Amino acid sequence: MSEEIKKNNYSADSIQALEGMEHVRMRPSMYIGDVGVRGLHHLVYEVVDNSIDEAMGGHCDTISVAINEDGSVTVEDNGRGIPVDLHKKEGVSALEVVMTKIGAGGKFDKDSYKVSGGLHGVGVSVVNALSVHMKSTVFREGKIYEQEYERGKSLYPVKQIGETDKRGTRQTFFPDDTIFTQTTEFSYDTLSARMRELSFLNKGITITFTDKREVDEKGEFRSEVFHSTEGLKEYIRYLDGNREPIVSHVISMDHDKGEIPVEVALIYNTSYTENIFSYVNNINTHEGGTHLQGFRSGLTRTLKKYADASGLLDKLKFEIAGDDFREGLTAIISVKVAEPQFEGQTKTKLGNREVVSPVSQAVGEMLENYLEENPNDAKLIIQKVILAAQARHAAKKAREMVQRKTVMGGGGLPGKLSDCSEQDPARCEVYLVEGDSAGGTAKQGRDRNFQAILPLRGKILNVEKAMHHKVFENEEIRNIFTALGVTVGTAEDSKALNIEKLRYHKVIIMCDADVDGSHISTLILTFFFRFMKELIEEGHVYIAAPPLYLVKKGNKKEYAWNDVQRDQANERMGGSAAIQRYKGLGEMNAEQLWETTMDPNFRTLRQVTIDSLAEADRVFSMLMGDEVPPRREFIEKNAVYANIDA
Repeated sequence: MSEEIKKNNYSADSIQALEGMEHVRMRPSMYIGDVGVRGLHHLVYEVVDNSIDEAMGGHCDTISVAINEDGSVTVEDNGRGIPVDLHKKEGVSALEVVMTKIGAGGKFDKDSYKVSGGLHGVGVSVVNALSVHMKSTVFREGKIYEQEYERGKSLYPVKQIGETDKRGTRQTFFPDDTIFTQTTEFSYDTLSARMRELSFLNKGITITFTDKREVDEKGEFRSEVFHSTEGLKEYIRYLDGNREPIVSHVISMDHDKGEIPVEVALIYNTSYTENIFSYVNNINTHEGGTHLQGFRSGLTRTLKKYADASGLLDKLKFEIAGDDFREGLTAIISVKVAEPQFEGQTKTKLGNREVVSPVSQAVGEMLENYLEENPNDAKLIIQKVILAAQARHAAKKAREMVQRKTVMGGGGLPGKLSDCSEQDPARCEVYLVEGDSAGGTAKQGRDRNFQAILPLRGKILNVEKAMHHKVFENEEIRNIFTALGVTVGTAEDSKALNIEKLRYHKVIIMCDADVDGSHISTLILTFFFRFMKELIEEGHVYIAAPPLYLVKKGNKKEYAWNDVQRDQANERMGGSAAIQRYKGLGEMNAEQLWETTMDPNFRTLRQVTIDSLAEADRVFSMLMGDEVPPRREFIEKNAVYANIDA
């Protein structure tokens, strides 16, 4: 049969029936979301979730997580240990079944686990399938058992290797670099944020996190111990530590009556943002869902009833909206659901309708009791709500002004914007450039077909400390809204962004590679996080990486983005090259800016992502808020791990 006939011969032989582990390796994104940085770290979360499930069942209180010297990860707990006895149906050890069969695990047995996080029984086997090597060690009934695997396949039967007086499970895995081609290097900050989050969500558990890749001057590994005795109350204090509270203490409750345990903690502060974080079985449901719906319903109903009865709303000339009750609110909702049903684009939106009523009732009872027992705090909260309502009306007028100036509203583009000729947003990108001088250079160096330039004058408004109507009245921010073609605020949701109108699918922040440039980048990112979060979540926001040095000798030249690259380039040129330090984008000519920072074939763009909404909120409020000591402490702590241009 000729090659051409073979290509066109679609028969039964063309159908591939992949077994479980083979399917995971062929389509890993179906199981862990993606094979980039986020998917890589998801492997750790899945293994840790097994230990957390043991803890939620009351069988475990200590978990250790370590990034080893060779880049592998080890997770160990003091739970019951995975069973190792013979599995009657499969004819091999239960440990081997759990590790090598998709859908195997104790999470399907409600006598073993009432609720569970992670991927509901497929987690650890998926990790095994996507690891070049993995080793399971089980401490159970006085004995130590072990089995090793390569790419999901066992290398030998489970064997006993010793005796012990401890119990639990230890898992060590090394991600497969043929799957994770972007990187197999784990981020300390990303993993520590998740371990901290889990410790708050599961009070009483001790989680130790260690990075054995780094050793300090004392010869000790970088390490942290996470333990919470008060759970969500402590979490609120941690998240809101850089904001000024308007109530005396955290309002909280732990309602474990009925089939759906509900835990809630909240506090009001002087900020103008709403920060609500919701969890189901320790899974961060950043798209919300029915538990968030129940929380908002209980909060709004109870506060409005109290406000009406207090008479404080009598002089108000307009209705209070639901958003007004949540301005300056930081809250965490955590529920445990036996059979969670997830919806939404990323499957992180809870869909169980039976959750709404229990959460709403529990929140209502908690707030009623608090308001009655703390009348001074109650008055302060209602006054905050009234101020929010007044500001909302002012912001609505300011938003309408922005909308009238957008493309879709019939107005023109900002005069400073140099647009591109391409009409397809998926192929267009816009550079937000610091200053008119650098903006002029970027306009000369760009590819006019698909690259647009919007120069920004100086430092934009710090939206972290500004009322919403002030944000919409700011000229530079209005220009960003208008240039991007999006608006904030609809009839259904005053905070919704009409992202489908986005004119450029790459929004690139391009600032000087110095302290001032970093500050401006942070101001812009704060604005995007607070008012255009969807842009970040959908992967549209990037930061350009201009070089710091030009190393030149004769006809030879190299660009360097750090001191090490500068020294290496100088050495390649014999050690006597001329070195130019770029203090800003304006010091480059158009050709240099194009070939180093704007040419898609050679540039480096850093995509902005959000690993943890709660941690991102805390960091932005710290960096851009009024409190100086925590900001100084953050900079001093992270100066070791970041290049700071003094």
